[in-house]
Amino acid sequence: MTELRIAIEGQDDGNTLAWLAETGDRPRILGRFAFADTPKPGAKAAIERLRGMGLRTTMLTGDNAAAAAAVAGALGLDGFKADILPADKAKEIAALRADGSVVAMVGDGINDAPALAAADIGMAMATGTDVAMETAGITLMRGDPGLVAAAIDISRRTSAKIKEGLFWAF
Repeated sequence: MTELRIAIEGQDDGNTLAWLAETGDRPRILGRFAFADTPKPGAKAAIERLRGMGLRTTMLTGDNAAAAAAVAGALGLDGFKADILPADKAKEIAALRADGSVVAMVGDGINDAPALAAADIGMAMATGTDVAMETAGITLMRGDPGLVAAAIDISRRTSAKIKEGLFWAF
């Protein structure tokens, strides 16, 4: 039982674990690696700005629940869903949209592409994969999470100007 405790130690701290094992007559663990995601600089401030705009923030991730909880807690997210496959991310987006929510999805990887396509608006980081950028409606030209709120703000202002112009035209 001690070996099992040692083997999974660190997972509850938000780490994703991987093991290096030797197979054969007497299989044994040679090493264990613990990986942890660290939020991008400025991510917490970006989340606070989005929440200040009246937006809800949720993270969809393929990482384990403990790792997702650690990141969500550090950033102050409204919620998260963990252990999700790429196709399931798109299903989560579709479920939110079916409830009448307008959904923006921000991603940077191949695994995010289905969800970027399923969202009302997909935003990809230019520091991500080409697939994400091709799928998203908006590509943020730097990997700065603060650009998400800026893009939404610009969109809201542009929409207001268009409505104002149409009002005066009629």
